[in-house]
Amino acid sequence: MSWTEFWIVFGCCAVTMLACRVLPLFLLKGRELPDGLNRALGFIPPAAFAALVANDLVKPGMFADGLWPAAAPFAAAVCVVAVALKTKSLLWSALAGVAAFALLLAIGS
Repeated sequence: MSWTEFWIVFGCCAVTMLACRVLPLFLLKGRELPDGLNRALGFIPPAAFAALVANDLVKPGMFADGLWPAAAPFAAAVCVVAVALKTKSLLWSALAGVAAFALLLAIGS
């Protein structure tokens, strides 16, 4: 790649980043958004997190090693959901998930 091509790609990336990340902040500063839009935007973080978690829980060929190695992450996820609903704490949820997954792997092996 030549320097000219590099600067063209770099400039396009900079303009795209400016248009998608910085301009909305300036354009919406001090404005109230409609309630429906606020409610819809509130679904973005849980949906993104769910997509990341689902990507780690469900894998092609996950049952190739047997049922227990495939079921252990799901059991740990159920533990995390239970702790999260009870405590509403990210710290306790993460600790419970790590502990449950470690315990399940220790039991399974």
